[in-house]
Amino acid sequence: MAGYIESKRQDLKRQRRERYIIILLGLLISILTYLGIRLMGWGLNLPLSTNILLFALINLNIILLLLLLYLTVRNLVKLFFERRKNVMGSRLRTKLVLAFITLSLIPTIILFFISVKFISSSIEFWFNLQIDRSLKNSLEVGSAYYKQISDQLIYIGERVAHIITAKGYMLRYKRNNLMRLLHQKRIEHDLSSIQVFYKNIYLVAASYNKGFDPASITRAITKNKKMIKRVLANKKSTYLIHSFPYGDMVFGLTPIFSRVKPEKVVGVVVLTRFVPKGFVNKLDTIAKGVQEYKQLKMMKQPIKLSNMITISIVTLLIIFSSIWFGFYLSKQITVPIKELVEATNRIAAGDYDFYIDLTARDEIGYLVNSFNKMTSDLKHSKEKLEEANRELRKSNIELEQRKIYMEIVLKNVAAGVISIDAEGRIQTINRSAEEMLNLELDEAINKDYSEVLPRDYVDIINDFLMDRSLILKGHIKKQVNLTMQDRSLSLLVSLNLLRDEKGNNMGMVAVFEDLTEIEKAHRMTAWREVARRIAHEVKNPLTPIQLSAQRLKRRLSEKLGEPENTLLKECTDMIVGQVDELKRLVNEFHKFARMPASNPVPSDIRGIIEETLGLFKEANKGVSFIFQKNGDIPILNLDRSQIKRAIINILENAVEAVNGRGRVNIDLEHDKELQIVRIKISDNGSGIPPEYKARLFEPYFSTKKHGTGLGLTIVNTIVSDHDGFIRVYDNHPRGTCFVIELPVRTQTNVAKTI
Repeated sequence: MAGYIESKRQDLKRQRRERYIIILLGLLISILTYLGIRLMGWGLNLPLSTNILLFALINLNIILLLLLLYLTVRNLVKLFFERRKNVMGSRLRTKLVLAFITLSLIPTIILFFISVKFISSSIEFWFNLQIDRSLKNSLEVGSAYYKQISDQLIYIGERVAHIITAKGYMLRYKRNNLMRLLHQKRIEHDLSSIQVFYKNIYLVAASYNKGFDPASITRAITKNKKMIKRVLANKKSTYLIHSFPYGDMVFGLTPIFSRVKPEKVVGVVVLTRFVPKGFVNKLDTIAKGVQEYKQLKMMKQPIKLSNMITISIVTLLIIFSSIWFGFYLSKQITVPIKELVEATNRIAAGDYDFYIDLTARDEIGYLVNSFNKMTSDLKHSKEKLEEANRELRKSNIELEQRKIYMEIVLKNVAAGVISIDAEGRIQTINRSAEEMLNLELDEAINKDYSEVLPRDYVDIINDFLMDRSLILKGHIKKQVNLTMQDRSLSLLVSLNLLRDEKGNNMGMVAVFEDLTEIEKAHRMTAWREVARRIAHEVKNPLTPIQLSAQRLKRRLSEKLGEPENTLLKECTDMIVGQVDELKRLVNEFHKFARMPASNPVPSDIRGIIEETLGLFKEANKGVSFIFQKNGDIPILNLDRSQIKRAIINILENAVEAVNGRGRVNIDLEHDKELQIVRIKISDNGSGIPPEYKARLFEPYFSTKKHGTGLGLTIVNTIVSDHDGFIRVYDNHPRGTCFVIELPVRTQTNVAKTI
């Protein structure tokens, strides 16, 4: 019941709206009728039947136009509000309606304009367009004839004025010459008359044709004094046409310039030529004919209007039908489309159980059935996809964990690892490789290895790539020795080619293992064993040799004469001295072979240095020892005797480097950021060649003539036993600098300072 009342209310509302529209249309028709009557009253005096026909056609056209406008606007407004409210199918309906309107408008408008053009052409043909053109051309020919005469007169006048100016004919004593010139030019150019006036419009000279009255020509000129004054003022030629009872006279007026002052006008030349009365009458007849033809042409507009109104009515009916058909067809299409859109939204929201219940036997029905089948397939595919996603997510988690684990392993492995793709670009590089090659990760990734790696490493990789065994086996391993930054390195380099399952090249992996310290440790162990055996084997016979030499010296010195005694003494002293030297060398070997383990205790490093410096200052007066302590130095865990021995060894080398005269600096500082104590011992001696620095701490390598090559080896061992580092640099401007870095063990040591 409530629904019926609501429906009735809507019907009453719609009827009331339609009544308002009818009243509005009636008012509009009345207003337009009044305007039509007024317009017809302003037009031509047409017959009553023609006026009634025009009135009826115009009003019928207006009524149809208003009805079409109402229906079209009503539906378009409805469609517009549906589109604004995003009603399903409104956008498609809009496109379809616009398409039908366009498809109907284009051919209809084309046909309309073709029809209008055809009717207009026919009417134009009825009114003989050729005659229209002929009349206009005849009128233009007359005007052109007058224009040609005036141009000729001005041209002749300018030539005559030029002659008068050039020869000074405006002077009084040349008046006869001027008369002869005018007479000659009049006859030469068949002029009616030619006159010359002063600038005050006083006639100087003239020549007239016998058939014309000079007085009438003079009167005509007198009536047009303004034209002469204008020529004098503007200094430009002009012309005028004067009518006489027997015809028209064309006057050409040209200024005469002064011979002395070329810019000054001193007179005017007036030339005339007569146009016969018969020719003038013919031109007047042509002009009247053209005017009458124009008035007659105005009668063709009512005929055109009647035909155009008929064509307009047909055109509007076609457009009206097309628009309504567009609305009807759009409704038939948009209803199934609306269902499909709603179903698509439901499916997009995840509702794969939605089903469209629509029966149709055309392509739309086939589309709906296909859509329902697709929905069912999507439901099954989604279930399979979700299962595959779960498996893939599980695999991805495992792969990610594996990747993280491999990255951690690669980051912490001691060997340097670099992976290079098939284009030669570095893809991965671990921390050890960064430190070994002195590279930054951001500077190396995705760059060509030949541009990033040091030259020595590039040469190694290139040599490996040229090796045939790499191509045959896919991997190669070699040990190479090279020098980088004054440091000798022994590397075990492995190069492995990467290939996929199809054997395509994917790049390579280079592994650099630093064997320098391992080889050094092996050499140290071997040399210690050698030193131990040498000390054991050599030490035993040295004492008997020394005692035997001393005994020979004691026994034979009293029995031999002076020359033999002196020789004996020199030989036995030489034997004893060399035995002592061998004992010292054996003791060095013994110390190196049986180096005691360090026993670190809290010690004052500054006190150790000052105590050692005291000994050297007394023994080396010519050397300046400068000790500088920077900041507070913490107490360190040190083996006092071993550290003292290491400092003594370095100071001895420094004193020998300056040859007993020079300067030795000892700097002591605490690096709180790195938690180390740094000892710098520098001299201004001769320095160490760069090629010797790499082997300086190896056993039995010495730059001194009588050195054993064990001093700096022992120093390196002592510093290493204290978990420290020793390095050698060039001192500037000359000399050598040894740097010892010892770690600060605990925070309590840091707190307790000297």
